[in-house]
Order: sequence, then structure tokens, then C-alpha cells
Amino acid sequence: MRLIAAAALLAAAALPAGADEPAPKRAAPKYETRERHDPDGIGKFYMGREIARVMGFQGASWLERPERVKEEEPAKLVEALAVRPGMTVADVGAGSGYHAFLMSPLVGDTGTVIASDIQPEMLELITEKAKKQGVKNVRTVRGTETDPKLPAAGVDLILLVDVYHEFSHPFEMADKMVAALKPGGRLVFVEFRLEDPKVPIKLVHKMTERQVVREMEAFPELEHTRTVGTLPWQHVVVFTKRAPKK
Repeated sequence: MRLIAAAALLAAAALPAGADEPAPKRAAPKYETRERHDPDGIGKFYMGREIARVMGFQGASWLERPERVKEEEPAKLVEALAVRPGMTVADVGAGSGYHAFLMSPLVGDTGTVIASDIQPEMLELITEKAKKQGVKNVRTVRGTETDPKLPAAGVDLILLVDVYHEFSHPFEMADKMVAALKPGGRLVFVEFRLEDPKVPIKLVHKMTERQVVREMEAFPELEHTRTVGTLPWQHVVVFTKRAPKK
């Protein structure tokens, strides 16, 4: 019996912090479909917000447009993320990998950037770019509409750039991402500001800060720790996963 108890203790010690805790029960998400809706949306609504159509891989060139540097100032975003060497970060809905490659030199040789996307064509673009640039710390993962396929309790930072509003199952995706975060890990939403009518983006591809916070209230493990408002068109809404109670 002592041997069995010792083995159980060793196994528990080998698990990531918080991994042995039971997953919290969530209220089932309430989605609604409407016949009359924005033509740029899918007619499916979550908490009053219409979900936008996914931008296909055919639009990858728009993600890599030179004007993006001026329009979005990604250097300011990356600075706000405070990425450090050795971190495991995930770019969910990575698209062409624009932000994944910005974070790659910051995590360094001891860190990893996980580029998750549901479109294999996008992942192929990332793989080709990594080969051309000799980047070895960016790895691709093909997610699904309900699961980004991230390691449980294994990620320090999850970045969502202009993509959460396109998730057909936002509740299920957020649930999986929360489970993937380490205690103290951050879930970061970068969304075009719906509050600002001057931001030249289609309405269903914009979100208010209030809406993002409201949708994350379903996850009590998350704390809204800050919102960065220094980017030209987007706000950066940051949530931190609370450490498990002892």
C-alpha cells in the first residue's frame, strides 16, 4: 500500500500546476440563428453578437500587406505582450503567421510559438515561410472549429488577432484555450474597435471591449487585467488565468 501511495504522489507531482483539478462546470452556450442578418455574418449569434464569416486563405496577402505596419502598428502590440525567452506562446487563428514570426525571436531557442489554424493552406504558408527564414521554433497545429489543439496547462500566452469574432463556436474555443493556459497565463484579444466609427472595417469584424469582457465572464478563472488602447485601430483586451485555490 505504501508503494502505491508513493507512486500516486509522484504521478501527481509530475502533472502541471492545476492539471489535477477537475474542470469547472460551464453553463451550456446559447446560440441563436436569424434569417435576417448582416451579409458579412453567418446568421449565428452569441450574446447578441453576430459571428462573422471566416476570411479564407485566399486573403492571406491582405494579412501580409505593407500598409499593415502603419494601420495597426504591430510593434506596439508585441511590446505590450511582454514576450520573454523560453515562453510557450500560441497564435490562434494564425493565418499566414504574421504575428507568430514577430514573436519567434522573442521566445528564442528555448521557447516555442504554436501557430494554430483550421485552414491547411494557411498552415502550409507558415511552414514554407519558416523554412525560407530558417525559423525552427514555430510549429503548426491544425485546430478545429471547437478546439485549437493546444497542450493542456502548457501555454504562457494565447494571442488572438482579429480572429475571435470569426469563431463559429466561441464558447467552446474559449473553454479549450482557458484549459490550455498555465496559471498566470494570458489570453489576449486584439479586435478592431467597434466603438470607433472611423475604423474602416466591416461591422461584424469589429468588437467592443465591453462585448469581449462580457463573453469571458463565462470563465471565472479569467481576470480582465488590462486593456491597451494605444494601437491606431484595435484594442488589446488582456485576461489572466488565476492560480488555482490551495
